[in-house]
Amino acid sequence: MTLYYTLVFMLLVAEMALFMLLIVPLPFTVRRKMFAFISENPLIAKLQYGLKITFIFILILFIDSVNRVYRVQVELAAATESAGNAGSAIMGHERLEVQARKFYSERNMYLCGFTLFLSLILNRTYVMILEVLRLEEKIKIYEGTDKNTKQQEKLAVAGEPGEIARLKKELARKDEDLKTLKEQSAGLTREYHALSDKYAETQQQDSTPKKDK
Repeated sequence: MTLYYTLVFMLLVAEMALFMLLIVPLPFTVRRKMFAFISENPLIAKLQYGLKITFIFILILFIDSVNRVYRVQVELAAATESAGNAGSAIMGHERLEVQARKFYSERNMYLCGFTLFLSLILNRTYVMILEVLRLEEKIKIYEGTDKNTKQQEKLAVAGEPGEIARLKKELARKDEDLKTLKEQSAGLTREYHALSDKYAETQQQDSTPKKDK
């Protein structure tokens, strides 16, 4: 195996290890930190850019290996047709050489093909996991189970979202305000009646005729 195909094989092994790491069940916090590090780290971004260029070269190798497999197939068919014109020993040697070239060409084609195919799977899996993490974070915020909404979680009844608990708190506060207003209204009513009674007594005293001396 040549040097560049050896590097392709090492990249394929690295992709398999990375894929296993992605599908391993991890806690939500650990997974969120890991993907945040991958998404925000500038070194990872440069590495991804370099891998894109590498995959372009692997694509060229894949096309070349497919071309070699096709040419070997043509040579093998031509050698089989010319079997009657050559000796059996020479024919057997040529056929063995062509079959060996066919094996190496197919191996290189499968190696490059699986490397490219697994890169597409990794990219799609990475995007899907990021989307799932975003949705899980939104759900946790809505249900009041995130760290930023612990106060809402304390106010919520078991199994109720934090938004419902917040609305219940506002409703209780409005009930207290309404109760206070009712008490103030009752006090004002009592004061009004007391003043009305005093005013009526004053009017009665003024309307009573005074005796002449």
